[in-house]
Amino acid sequence: MTTSKNIAKSNFLSSFPNDDPLSKIVFLSLGLISIGLVAAIIWNLINRLTAPQLTLAAGNKTGESYIISEAIKEVVERRSNIKIIVEATDGTTRNLEMLEEGKAQLAAAQADVATQEMDMLANSKAKLANPQAKTVAVLYQDLFQLVVRDPKIEQFVQLKGKIIAIPASGGQYNSFLKVAAHYGLSENDFKITGLDSSGKPIANYDDQNADIDFRNQRADAVFRVRASGNKSIFDHVKNNQGRLLPILQGQAMKIKYPTLITAIIPQGAYRGNPPMPTTDLPTVAVPRLLLASDKVDARVIQEFTRIIYEYRREIANAIAKDHAEIKPLIASINRPNTTDNISISLHPGAFAFYERDKPSFIQENADYVALLLTFILLIVEWFRQFKLWIERSRKNEADEYLQSTLKLMNDSQTNLDDRQKQLDDTFKKAAEALVAEKISQESFRTFNEAYKTTREAIERDRQLAQEAIEQKQREVSAKYIKAVVKLLQDSQLNQHLIQQELDKILAQVANDLVRENISQESFRTFVDAYKTTRDKIVNKS
Repeated sequence: MTTSKNIAKSNFLSSFPNDDPLSKIVFLSLGLISIGLVAAIIWNLINRLTAPQLTLAAGNKTGESYIISEAIKEVVERRSNIKIIVEATDGTTRNLEMLEEGKAQLAAAQADVATQEMDMLANSKAKLANPQAKTVAVLYQDLFQLVVRDPKIEQFVQLKGKIIAIPASGGQYNSFLKVAAHYGLSENDFKITGLDSSGKPIANYDDQNADIDFRNQRADAVFRVRASGNKSIFDHVKNNQGRLLPILQGQAMKIKYPTLITAIIPQGAYRGNPPMPTTDLPTVAVPRLLLASDKVDARVIQEFTRIIYEYRREIANAIAKDHAEIKPLIASINRPNTTDNISISLHPGAFAFYERDKPSFIQENADYVALLLTFILLIVEWFRQFKLWIERSRKNEADEYLQSTLKLMNDSQTNLDDRQKQLDDTFKKAAEALVAEKISQESFRTFNEAYKTTREAIERDRQLAQEAIEQKQREVSAKYIKAVVKLLQDSQLNQHLIQQELDKILAQVANDLVRENISQESFRTFVDAYKTTRDKIVNKS
């Protein structure tokens, strides 16, 4: 490739000084205009695409939303100039606080908690002072999952007075209290591991601490709002004699909490033999939302939304192999539906993407598009002129091969083998010139047609020469056969003399066969005549 570029450069430099003044002016003008347009486009792009940096509050590091957020960060940064910082937090409540405080521009949140928080904000005076959360997309569905060890516990209400392993803050804890309230229970009806002796949340007590308490039998149950197939729950089922309980009456809960939906944890989701759960298990689910601050530029969120929507497969591939159970969740990334009962409005940037209209986009950016098209047209013209200069030098070399081939076609002085060798050498040189881009493909095709015609002409000459040789061989053979027949008809010679003459003729024929004056076929014909004559002579005697 480097050789080809050097050849093209050499051809251009050698031909440019010899071009007419008008061609030089056109070429230099196109070059100057192109440079000016490139500078204008670069300046425009710098102004339009100044790299923004967004902080994404993603929840607990072991949670699905954090792992997916890391994959989103990787793909968004690869596909755009948007920079993302993924922050681990205690959960939805803290994510929303960071969004409202301006410490984060993006946040993952349970829809029920986010809706409740936003409704409270809407009724407060602070709503005008702080950034407000807007939806970007639904990431996936979170399932309410309750794991117990005691085989006697079969219903949620039987957890009254039991120890529940759960951090006492965040959206997950709020969801647990909602379920408890539906069954007529309150926080005081349980012993929460995330609360200290005075009833206050324990600082830095997270899901990992709750898992340790359940694993070490310091808790009777563990509650999670996580996607199906969660590793922590899988570990409890496999190693801690845990089993999943149903959470019933999801439709009834929906009356008070519209964002909740009924769902199923499939039979065998965590173990196939024996299956766990033992049957399709009813539970409650809530959409996991991706939110953005309304202070973030709509164009940035529009590009961000486009990437997470159009590159879902790439996001799934960015998730590490040890979290393979999370990859299928990426297919759920989508626009919030009206059936989700999410009262938080779409971010203008996300709305612009979902309602994208290509013609209006072109109209909105008409000046930029026109500038880009003008630049493209100039570049095309510049390359066209450059190609003409290169083709001019290529044509001269191609003509030399063509003339050499046509000369061999009519060369009757050189023997056929030498003509064929010269023709093959010319073809080899032309092929090498094509590979080195010294001649064009069109010129090579023209040469190739002349090469084929010349080769056919040489083959015809070879065929005619061969036919002439064969004709001469037949004539020589006929002469010898005629001489043999004449001996047979000669009654003046005795048998001994005839045999001598026959042997002399046979020796001459054998000599001509060696010198290829007669063909093998002619020799066999003569031998037949010789034998016939000899036999008749013997019979006469």
